[in-house]
Amino acid sequence: MGVVNVTPDSFSDGGRWFDPADAVRHGLELVEQGADIVDVGGESTRPGAARVSLEEELARVEPVIRGLSRQGVTVSVDTMRAEVARVAVGAGASLVNDVSGGLADPDMPRVVAASGVRYVVMHWRGHSHTMDSRAVYGDVVAEVREELTKRVASVMAEGVAESQIVLDPGLGFSKNPEHNWALLARMDELAQLGYPLLIGASRKRFLGRLLAGPDGTPRPFSGSDDATLAVTALVARAGAWCVRVHDVRPNADAVRVAAAVQGARA
Repeated sequence: MGVVNVTPDSFSDGGRWFDPADAVRHGLELVEQGADIVDVGGESTRPGAARVSLEEELARVEPVIRGLSRQGVTVSVDTMRAEVARVAVGAGASLVNDVSGGLADPDMPRVVAASGVRYVVMHWRGHSHTMDSRAVYGDVVAEVREELTKRVASVMAEGVAESQIVLDPGLGFSKNPEHNWALLARMDELAQLGYPLLIGASRKRFLGRLLAGPDGTPRPFSGSDDATLAVTALVARAGAWCVRVHDVRPNADAVRVAAAVQGARA
């Protein structure tokens, strides 16, 4: 899954693809580099980010999704709003990537259920301005499992089919670095829930902190692409359904390597 942020303030590449034509062009480039899905988002979810209006989010994502879909691209919409999801599906999106797992907008599960598209339910404890304060766990893997299980039950009660659901442990969302590493190390426990897993580690803060210089300065976001590759290879080998990344070509190569190793065991 390649990322197209149609925002001025995303943590890694905010502003680069803000123009719809540039965003469509970039999405097509990601497909050429090996992306199976292009994830289009119009609202930054970086820590501390302020929410944009519904109207602004729609204006950002709808033309990009429509433009990519017309080119035959499999498109995901990255949104927490049911109305944005509804419009996006109408414009051609075939997956809704909801970082709130249906908690931010109670209408989201019903919209997804009616659409029949895939639905990424991410582990989430609150919006960007509060999420760091909620990174408190006894056993992060057990608690993420439990909270995702409750979210799945909730969205299915609203009509979402089991076959539509993809789970995301929400690396970096109400998680500190040790929480993220534990979730990656124990991904098999998340897989036991029985749903495809999407992993989004690309350029996140915990990688930059791992690679900090001698003075403790974290590596810049784009400087953690090699570390992202390592995570991609590891989670692909462990059976992840999808990885969400900014730099597609090398990550697609890493997935192919992991698949070759897995295939050699057969």
